[in-house]
Amino acid sequence: MNAAAVQRLERYFQQIGEVLGEESRRGSFALYAMGLLGDGERKSVEPIAARACPNPERMDAMHQRLLHFAVDSRWSDRDVRREASRYALEAMTRRESVEAWIVDDTGFLKQGKHSVGVQRQYTGSAGKVANCQIGVSLSVATRTEHLPVDFELYLPDCWANDEARRREARIPAEVAFQTKPQLALRMIERAVEDGVTPGVLLADSAYGNSSGFRARLRALGLHYAVAVSAQTTVRLLDAKGRPRKDARSVSDLAWRIHERGGFRRCTWRQGTQDALSARFALRRVVAAGVPQREQEPLALLIEWRDGEPEPANYFLISLPHGRTKRQLIRLVMQRWRTERVYEDLKGELGLDHYEGRRFPGWHHHVSVALCCYAFLVAERTRRFPPSARRAAESHAQPLSA
Repeated sequence: MNAAAVQRLERYFQQIGEVLGEESRRGSFALYAMGLLGDGERKSVEPIAARACPNPERMDAMHQRLLHFAVDSRWSDRDVRREASRYALEAMTRRESVEAWIVDDTGFLKQGKHSVGVQRQYTGSAGKVANCQIGVSLSVATRTEHLPVDFELYLPDCWANDEARRREARIPAEVAFQTKPQLALRMIERAVEDGVTPGVLLADSAYGNSSGFRARLRALGLHYAVAVSAQTTVRLLDAKGRPRKDARSVSDLAWRIHERGGFRRCTWRQGTQDALSARFALRRVVAAGVPQREQEPLALLIEWRDGEPEPANYFLISLPHGRTKRQLIRLVMQRWRTERVYEDLKGELGLDHYEGRRFPGWHHHVSVALCCYAFLVAERTRRFPPSARRAAESHAQPLSA
């Protein structure tokens, strides 16, 4: 990190420190954040303390100080994350506009059963059922940058409704069981309240299948482009924009289009070796099975990959006419960028290294990781102009200061 970057980091820590308030918290935050930004292999509290304190006789005191900051200190995760996201978004939007908000979730693999929220459950991170915690995230994306701004820990029913577990994990009384779509909406509502520049909301079918989720997004004034399952039913619009009477599953509709040769190849970007392409079909529909007042015209985008026996993805998109099929394809494909963000957060900033068992500690650790990521994104944005990043977006390098 060069001298100018060090000065920016110091000023950034001062901004976060103003939110934290107490001088002791400021110092502990800086120590914790530098531990995540550093080169250490493990980035949980104890090894961070060991690296921060070369004197063995004082290491235990340092460990207790950082443990107190992570678990017991009462500071606002929302306020700290908001300051961090504002810092990075200011740099990002100076050159490019916000295009999308992206909801996704990731697993935090764990040993044992005492870490808050842990149970055997499916996680896309491992591609299987595993003993893990699940974190739901909200990210904001421009054409070339992607910033996670918020995270919530998913609490399965066996945690949310077990009083003994709640007490042991220090789960706040106001935190009740919520589904992943409900947790996502909670973060989206906060982002709207905080004045984050809006984008089209992208999410996979775990969120897009919920008509209530989609309706709430529209009530908040947001458009969406979300995946839905093959069983989702829709009504095609006729030439005058009126819904036809018969409702069909999107899978059935896809096969009818396929039989008539209605799929067309489209390339959305150049990959590391080959162009990324598939066959797509686009139709105007309304969602069936929802109240008539919510039946607005939607675009149904269907993706059929080469060599596959059936379509891979179905997307419902609330954007009005005006965007081409290629533009809609490029938009929905942005959702997969989140996987790279998770890799950076875990591999370089220790997002999943927290070893504590408490609810406040998990969220505080994640908040510091998000602060570190925000600074690195802002630095990368300053270092590379949009044209250079677009030229290199197929050859992304890990984040570094």
